[in-house]
Amino acid sequence: MSESTDSAVPADQTGDRTGDETGDETGGQVGGRPGEVAEAGPADLIAAGYAFTGPALDLGALLWDGRCLPDRQIRIPLAMLNRHGLVAGATGTGKTKTLQLIAEQLSAGGVPVFLADIKGDISGISAPGTANDRIGERARDVAQSWEPTGYPCEFYSLGGIGPGIPVRSTVTGFGPVLLSKVLQLNQTQEQSLGLIFHYADTKGLELIDLKDLRAVVAFLVSDQGRSELKGIGGLSTVTAGVILRALTAFEQQGASEFFGEPEFDTAEFLRTAADGHGLVSVLELPAVQDKPQLFSTFLMWLLADLYNDLPEVGDLEKPKLVFFFDEAHLLFNGASKAFLASITQTVRLIRSKGVGVFFVTQTPKDVPADVLAQLGNRVQHALRAFTPDDAKALKATVKTFPNSAYDLEELLTQLGTGEAVITVLSENGAPTPVAATRLRAPQSLMGPIAAPDLEQAVKSSPLYSRYADRIDRESAYERISAEQAAAEAQAEAAAAAAEAEKQAKATEKEAARAARSAPKPDPSLAEQVVGSGLFRSLARSIGTQLGREISRSIFGTARKRR
Repeated sequence: MSESTDSAVPADQTGDRTGDETGDETGGQVGGRPGEVAEAGPADLIAAGYAFTGPALDLGALLWDGRCLPDRQIRIPLAMLNRHGLVAGATGTGKTKTLQLIAEQLSAGGVPVFLADIKGDISGISAPGTANDRIGERARDVAQSWEPTGYPCEFYSLGGIGPGIPVRSTVTGFGPVLLSKVLQLNQTQEQSLGLIFHYADTKGLELIDLKDLRAVVAFLVSDQGRSELKGIGGLSTVTAGVILRALTAFEQQGASEFFGEPEFDTAEFLRTAADGHGLVSVLELPAVQDKPQLFSTFLMWLLADLYNDLPEVGDLEKPKLVFFFDEAHLLFNGASKAFLASITQTVRLIRSKGVGVFFVTQTPKDVPADVLAQLGNRVQHALRAFTPDDAKALKATVKTFPNSAYDLEELLTQLGTGEAVITVLSENGAPTPVAATRLRAPQSLMGPIAAPDLEQAVKSSPLYSRYADRIDRESAYERISAEQAAAEAQAEAAAAAAEAEKQAKATEKEAARAARSAPKPDPSLAEQVVGSGLFRSLARSIGTQLGREISRSIFGTARKRR
């Protein structure tokens, strides 16, 4: 990174004629009569557009008319890095090395950087590069003082899959819009998922991991929970089934590892090293590169989380963070309107929070027009035109650039590896002239570091102990399971009591029935005598006579004598 444009090299190092008296074949000053200066040529006009006075990143040297002009440096103002950008180009044209080059200079300028390492070849930014003939030749071509340098790095992984400090999100923190994108739900299903999140939030049911979300969905379509959502729209069994099946497929891809606690604090990306260098955060993704929908959506969550947490700061002398979003086309494939609206809003407004976002993809048409319109800085590597679709994409790319002194349609197919067409925002916010550029060589290792070195870097980080071990505390799954268990136990107890009462009544009825139908026992001799007719007649006779005797005695009448 430099403060001025005084970077010319002696003519004997470049083979270019730079003297004022002999003229400049590249469009510079041409000698004439004493005191007269010819009008500046196209190369001078282009170079003048990059003569910034404040801190700037050195990208490389101007290419004009087939020649590299080391005294005409192409740069980008440090303060304009929060105006976002696009790095595009066909596979193998040098996009990754461009990211590495920009990240190095940002780190040296005290600006933290986030990089997604899709293929596993960016970890070398933490180690000094190795000099060779190609690097030496490139340095001479672009007037670069190349020195092997490593930069302070932290290495992360999604949920601990692969090497790196685990980065996790809670399901609540991820949100229904992003989750709908990664589950590939349609608009109706996305709205239903939003309803489920709203219900969980109002009921205080924490959605930490995927089993929490599964429990809430299953509860809301159960007999016990179906009535819960009637007041706010309800949830159809069919839609719930689709969501549950999508969650099952998602879990089978290993996604359960990405959701849980401790949830990663994205403020960790904003740190600087003890020597003032910006920390380079490298998210290692090779272990999940076969799940592009997942990691691209997860990158969007990181960006959205930063947007939600950071305060407004306006325009700064240098960004708080520059976020490189690799394989950006994967993010937009099949995206819903709500998802695209969320991305557009985030990109539009996060600039005022001091964060710059660079999307990295193959062609500008991979990025929706509303998002592309927010990207003020462009680094376009070579494009191929082997098929009609390629030719159409090439023409569309050319139309996205300002008017140029180049034949861009031809130039973009002829650029070599490590060369690009560049236009950025100047210090006053105006676009600079389009400049074909031979880019500088990164000073760090252009390739991965050894696996043991990477593991050592991860485990020696102070963040490792903070995020390495998963925490599984009580949340929606445990609460719903406990309530359902209690309800089932209560129902079982009530059923048991009812059954016991039923059995008791049945037993009582059976006893009464048995009593009625039981045979009477044979009477004893005394009972037979007493019960006989003779005995009853005799008893009546005795009773009558006795009664008379008593009556007579009581009333004083005497018995007649005979």
